[in-house]
Amino acid sequence: MDELEPEIQQILEVIYRQYHYDFRAYSRSSLARRFEAACAALNCANIRELQLRLQDDPQFFARLLQYLTVQVSELFRDPSFFLTLRTHIVPVLRTYPSLKIWIAGCSTGEEVYSFAILLREEGLLDRTMLYATDINPESLRRAEAGVYPIDRVPSFSENYRAAGGKASLANYYSARYESVVFDRSLRKNTVFADHSLATDSVFAEVQVVSCRNVLIYFNHALQEHALGLMKDALCRRGFLGLGARETLQFSSHASAFTELVPQERWYQRC
Repeated sequence: MDELEPEIQQILEVIYRQYHYDFRAYSRSSLARRFEAACAALNCANIRELQLRLQDDPQFFARLLQYLTVQVSELFRDPSFFLTLRTHIVPVLRTYPSLKIWIAGCSTGEEVYSFAILLREEGLLDRTMLYATDINPESLRRAEAGVYPIDRVPSFSENYRAAGGKASLANYYSARYESVVFDRSLRKNTVFADHSLATDSVFAEVQVVSCRNVLIYFNHALQEHALGLMKDALCRRGFLGLGARETLQFSSHASAFTELVPQERWYQRC
């Protein structure tokens, strides 16, 4: 990977200067794998050829962006995370007259619909504003559409049941050919927006931030910056949910939180 470092740095600078997307503080090992996959898929011999095509073709960058951002998600991913949300956090959320929840790095929207379904079942969706943000416009478009391949439904349903689902997941979608479409009413209070944890600032005070499996792709400095944004966005006693391989343990922001359910990566703002 060391031999690729100069090439990676150069193409990241081009992306930042020309397209205003900042990947310069992302994990180099992760980026190297993504650029390798992009070269193979986009018929480029190496990163240098990717860079040359980027400089001349803005549409090519839109294609490359699909390989630089993570688009792997699942409805009710890590069901125990959502079960903890139901049992430990929802009772506190009920005490607020209105709620704002930020889902950072929402990818193609599975996390958004997971929250929306859970909140509906707990009687909170109508008074909740969901902010679903990502840096990939195509992912946001797919998230807002709420359309997923029908062959994913069995795993979605299994996760939903394990997360404490109170009905049948089929109540929340309709099947069309080889796809399912989630009920539009689930996203009526959702704002889908382009937001970068690397370059953008806090946009609202919220009671919950869910940012799962995003920080693992950042270097330590960017992790600290992103966690600082989330800390600043959270109201006093607000809740932060991270991914299974992410932690506040080694962060300078750890003292601003208490561990609510450590094994599920749920924290509460002091």
